[in-house]
Amino acid sequence: MNRHPIAAIGRWSAAHPWYAITLWLAFVAAALGALAVTGSKTLNNSSIGESKRGYAMLDSQGGRNTWPAQWDYGYLRSAKLRVTDPAFRSAIADVKNRMESVLGGTTTVRFGAGGHSALVASEAGQAFGGALQSSLAQAAAAHPQIQIGGDGPGSGSDNSSKDLHRAEKLALPVTLFVLLFAFGSIVAALVPVLLGLTAVVAAFGLLGPISHLFPLDSSVKTIVLLIGMAVGVDYALFFVVRSREERGKGLASHDALERTARTSGRTVVIAGTTVAIAMAGQFVVGSPIFNGIAAGTIAVVACAVAGSVTVLPAVLELLGPRIDRGRIPFLPHLHADSEKSRFWPAVVDRVLRRPAVSLVAAAAVLVALALPALHLHIAEPDSNTLKPQSDAALTAQMFSDFPQTSEPALLVVRAPAAEQAQVNQELARLESLAASRGIAHPPFTVGARGANGITSVALPLTGRGNNDASREAVRTLRSDLVPQTLGNPGIETAVTGTTAEDVDFTHQIKHGMPYVIGFVLVLAFLLLLVTFRSLVVPIKAIVLNLLSVSAAYGVLVLVFQRHWAEGIFGFQSNGTIISWLPLFLFVVLFGLSMDYHVFILSRIREGVDSGMNNDDAVRYGITRTAGVVTSAALVMVGVFSIFGTLSQLDVKEAGVGLATAILIDATIVRAVLLPASMKLLGKWNWYLPRWLEWLPHTSREAAPPAGAALPAARAQ
Repeated sequence: MNRHPIAAIGRWSAAHPWYAITLWLAFVAAALGALAVTGSKTLNNSSIGESKRGYAMLDSQGGRNTWPAQWDYGYLRSAKLRVTDPAFRSAIADVKNRMESVLGGTTTVRFGAGGHSALVASEAGQAFGGALQSSLAQAAAAHPQIQIGGDGPGSGSDNSSKDLHRAEKLALPVTLFVLLFAFGSIVAALVPVLLGLTAVVAAFGLLGPISHLFPLDSSVKTIVLLIGMAVGVDYALFFVVRSREERGKGLASHDALERTARTSGRTVVIAGTTVAIAMAGQFVVGSPIFNGIAAGTIAVVACAVAGSVTVLPAVLELLGPRIDRGRIPFLPHLHADSEKSRFWPAVVDRVLRRPAVSLVAAAAVLVALALPALHLHIAEPDSNTLKPQSDAALTAQMFSDFPQTSEPALLVVRAPAAEQAQVNQELARLESLAASRGIAHPPFTVGARGANGITSVALPLTGRGNNDASREAVRTLRSDLVPQTLGNPGIETAVTGTTAEDVDFTHQIKHGMPYVIGFVLVLAFLLLLVTFRSLVVPIKAIVLNLLSVSAAYGVLVLVFQRHWAEGIFGFQSNGTIISWLPLFLFVVLFGLSMDYHVFILSRIREGVDSGMNNDDAVRYGITRTAGVVTSAALVMVGVFSIFGTLSQLDVKEAGVGLATAILIDATIVRAVLLPASMKLLGKWNWYLPRWLEWLPHTSREAAPPAGAALPAARAQ
């Protein structure tokens, strides 16, 4: 009687392949059906703290129609022409007509102090999807002697759907291309792709009911696709490679699959659990955005793990030796099973011969990459970060000529009727102080007064609304000007708006980050402690993974806080990293890095359990897994690199950070630091104090006898 539940599932799947495949497809269909029944709930307001309280006060008085007016702007400038010249007047009239056509309502025209610029202002309408921006671009083409641009709620576009579509189109070909080189055959390459794709489709369906618990930001689908394709393909790759290896030893297909389920199936479950634990760390922050990302990524990882241990054995049983069909002649491939590779045994032998030198050199490289992370600065991106340089310069000039166009802070005041006269007086004093101290620029817009005693005022902030000057202005309003003028008992105030949201969100991230790190590290430590019955293995895994993450942070600072990569990635640096990214990268990279670590260590432990000495077990584990880890890493790097080409800055930064960290992890960490540290520690790798002997024994499949291990590479 087999006591391995994962092996039992795999054995049943292989014995009833058509039932298993039908059940998996039924699950995918049911997930899509759940989406059709429940629909998807979008996160409309991700604010927290004081900014959230301010929005709630505004909403309580009757909705957005009572808020201070928001404005869209068309900006015209010419270094040579003056606003009184016929060509300039014609351009103004054209922009005015286009804005009224797109936005509805009427517009007003203001002129800059120098006589070379004009501003066409319209109360914000419903121009979404870049309609206003497109209209202004057409006006610029019609009047080439005038620079024309704009800014405001309707001037941007939501590129999340376009980015998702682009990522979907590119992720599959890139993944398939890498797997063709990994396996050298079409059928073997298609199996991991299909598992990853069906796992993502199932997760998309589950996002429907999930969204009613955790409303989803527009970026969640893109992130689910990114993570789902990466882990789905990786887990299938581990499974397929091990089954081919077992068949290569002469086992019948059914026996090979049962042994694969006991080994790689178990490893996939442990690795997936580690990723899920890491993703769950995002719940600790208490942010609506992170709650949605955590729920979505856990769902897709669970689907990938479930598919790997249930439907993959069925597919591989049906294919049998036919999985190697479709071989492409003369195509060099990565030998994912590592049986014919001489490169990795040579690398490992050199590291094992000089472990101290190898460890110090590799650690020095990672520390050097990580040092720039000491200067990491997080914030929401500047509005100019994704604009071409000429457009960014024009927008900056608009803020200079017309400071009142910058993003406003919304000051919300609730007071009893008896206090209204005093509130009006103090608001006037606050406005005067804000203007005199350069905190905000008049004119200030007052919203409709609510019946519940709520008054709101829009204060255009100094700076661009989402840079350091504007964020400091919000802090000054909250900590100084508002208490100084409206700090009386009985008067409730809140400073909200886009910039205030950024301030609150960034503060929450900085406050929650230590708790997230602690949550993830403690649970990962406990999982690895139980899995490998070693106190040293989890500590070392955590240290190595933290090195990978730190190096990725350093690369992000070099690429996105400096200016040298702007032309390569198509953005304008404002000296910051998107505020949610460091936390997100930590949980994702820690989880994904554990995939490789668990996979490699499981094979090393197999060697130890079979009687190999430490060096032979390390050599066996790493050389046997090097090809599949390389292939899996290339798949991840390929998929993540796609996201580095997308238009959304947050997704672009995530793609570059993830691709960099995975590449570092699969090369420097796994090929050098891991074997070097295991060589130096020797038997201490598996040290378990006596007081922990009560930990349960998790059964493993023993490796082949020591003599059957891959031979060491010859000395060069």
